[in-house]
Amino acid sequence: MVKTYVFGHKSPDSDSITSSIVMANLENELGNTDAKAYRLGNINKETEFILNFLDIDAPELLDDVVDGANVILVDHNSPAESVDNLENANILKVVDHHKLALATSYPLFLRFEPVGCTETILFKLYGENEVEISKEIATLMLSAIISDTLLLKSPTTTEDDKIAVEKLAKIAEVDAEEYGLEMLKAGTDLSSFTIDEILALDAKQIDFKDVKSIVNQVNTADINDVMAMKDDLEEGINKVIDKENLDLFMLLITDIVNSNSQVIALGKNAELVEKAYNVKLDNNTVLLEGVVSRKKQVVPIMTESA
Repeated sequence: MVKTYVFGHKSPDSDSITSSIVMANLENELGNTDAKAYRLGNINKETEFILNFLDIDAPELLDDVVDGANVILVDHNSPAESVDNLENANILKVVDHHKLALATSYPLFLRFEPVGCTETILFKLYGENEVEISKEIATLMLSAIISDTLLLKSPTTTEDDKIAVEKLAKIAEVDAEEYGLEMLKAGTDLSSFTIDEILALDAKQIDFKDVKSIVNQVNTADINDVMAMKDDLEEGINKVIDKENLDLFMLLITDIVNSNSQVIALGKNAELVEKAYNVKLDNNTVLLEGVVSRKKQVVPIMTESA
């Protein structure tokens, strides 16, 4: 059987990494025994916590794929966020909770749902295919849903996510609230990262109409801890703006305890943040109260205002 590469997006988060492992396992259970999980970048502290909790290794790093390689995409479907040479690969399946950005000349399996996390969809797929969810797989699924929904507090959270968390926590034999908070806090430790690494941890190019932008989001238990690095962060952001010829770079520093985000906005179109949220930037920054979701509370609002 030909190898199948299963992977999430570049600058991988917990959903991207765990979904790759979980999807590869599902493929194995369904008979595709050559399906294997990969990653397209370094894992973050939160994902490291999850893998260490389960005592499992991170997937192998993948730089590109050869022409005609069989691939399965999870937690993304945009070629800009995917592996090099994706355009010449054979995409078998896509499981994602983001908007459709992929076009192919051939039919394939697509499963998109407007839920808070890809793992919520995979939870359904296990049930639909009558594949038993092990304690390890349940913990991976649970961890990602908690991560993507910020313990079910994000506006991206759906009833399906809540149901999945309740059932998965029982299989994983953990207290979702207690475990989740410990996991989220582990992910806020930026002490071992360089400024460049922080600015690339969860960076996505999201153009607001004709405003070429990158929106990066980092979670923290204390906004002041990250803002203490503001001068260095701004220096790094300006380097990215020059290198990528950006109109705007938004860094969202999201407080996982109080559900707010401090934003640092730089670039010639930084005033778009002021217009979108009816706020005033003070020294390139402002607190956006109640804003925690890039997908629901940044992208549509910024795009509409552009």
